[in-house]
Amino acid sequence: MSETEKVPPPDGGVRAWSVMVASFLCNGVIFGLINSYSVVYVELQRRLTEAGVEDASSKASLVGSLTIGTTFFLSPVAGILTDKIGIRVTTFIGGLMAALGLFAASFSYEKVTSLYLTYGVLFGVGSSLAYTPSLVILGHYFQRYMGVVNGFVTAGSSTFTMLMPYLIDALLTNFGLGVCLRCLSLFMCFIMLSSLLFKPITADDTQLKKKEFKSLINKSIWMNRRYVYWAVIIPMALFGYFVPYVHMVKFVEDYFPGHDGKNLVFCIGVTSGLGRLIFGKIADYPRINRVYLQQLSFFLIGSVTMLMVVCPSFSLLVVCVLTMGLFDGCFISLLGPIAFDLCGHDGAGQAIGFLLGFCSFPLTIGPPIAGLIYDHTKSYSIPFFLAGIPPILGAALLFMVSCSTSRNGNDTATTSARHDDDTATSQLIHQQNGGLTNGKKTSSTASLPLFVPAYSIPLSASYNVCHNSLPKHFQVFNRAAYSVNSECQLLCDERMAARYTD
Repeated sequence: MSETEKVPPPDGGVRAWSVMVASFLCNGVIFGLINSYSVVYVELQRRLTEAGVEDASSKASLVGSLTIGTTFFLSPVAGILTDKIGIRVTTFIGGLMAALGLFAASFSYEKVTSLYLTYGVLFGVGSSLAYTPSLVILGHYFQRYMGVVNGFVTAGSSTFTMLMPYLIDALLTNFGLGVCLRCLSLFMCFIMLSSLLFKPITADDTQLKKKEFKSLINKSIWMNRRYVYWAVIIPMALFGYFVPYVHMVKFVEDYFPGHDGKNLVFCIGVTSGLGRLIFGKIADYPRINRVYLQQLSFFLIGSVTMLMVVCPSFSLLVVCVLTMGLFDGCFISLLGPIAFDLCGHDGAGQAIGFLLGFCSFPLTIGPPIAGLIYDHTKSYSIPFFLAGIPPILGAALLFMVSCSTSRNGNDTATTSARHDDDTATSQLIHQQNGGLTNGKKTSSTASLPLFVPAYSIPLSASYNVCHNSLPKHFQVFNRAAYSVNSECQLLCDERMAARYTD
């Protein structure tokens, strides 16, 4: 066994459960704040409008879009760094940069361009470096319960999403935006603490540094047709995904005056958390196709996004939001398991990273475009309707992943192992045949016992197929039975030949 060869995940134990909780906190702190940006957005939009800034809605929404866009855009870099310098170091650096980004934003929030760099880019870079490793580490400790563990971990963002809007609103009301951002920067310290538990079970950081890389990029994942389809279609489906998260509070103010939009963000958090737990558990069943579940989630997310603008009452809007949250949880919880399914343990880190990187563009431009349309139409009807089309289209295109047949690295390894097994079996049969060539022993095998007559050599291929179809513990018996049967057949032939001679 090589020093970096993986060992079977323990699927339990104090260390494994501690890693799960630490990943839960990382996801919660990062996406709890990102998903709650609609509360900060209202404050920024108000300030920009009072300052007479043109396209205030679009510029205010761009701050939050840059955060999530940068988080996903740099995920390929996070995946490469995870392989190169280790999971713990990458996560710790990410937590530090995220904290510094929010802390710097607390002193520069008067200028929206400064927020683009601090709240948008720097905080996004830190979030990216922390988020990808928090998913990759789970594959080192869990296999059998991968789906439900991913569901629990990604439910961290839902749990914090339920709480963050009220915390942010209280801080804004009582202390202002500057103090609010400083307090939020303290939450990023949880990421640095969590990173201390992210020690891979297969190889430590020293082993990773000693490992030779022919290339920084794992090329094998790009030889996998199913992964390529998946990594292209998912971003296409996410052009409107983040629009409700950014514009939800403002949407409620315009369409349902007197109601609090933060309550809808809370509802999304509740059902999204439930969806991650429920569908994470469902995804662990062997007969469940995880890609089909993701297709279902995209179709329903797109449908309810369109229905939001035609809801006649706030109660029906709540139902739409609850449904959106439930299947949002389904979609998110399946990202990690599907990546492991398609690319295996060794390719999952960069597979997740590149997928999230591709998602950065649609997630970034979606909310600003919606805000720009709102600035000109003063209505969310067109933006929300357009936001619902890409998920439905993505649900249809994902059939390409399910219907495509493509060998990944694991399939190739399995095929190679089977080929080696077939070769070894053929060699065994050749030995049992005594190295016969045209009914005579070859010189290299003359010392071997003659068990198999010459005419049985063409049957070796059939024996090979049948032999390898048996479980390992039956193969030894099968070999012995084959040898005994061949010897009996040889004796029978000798007797028949003696009769004809007489």
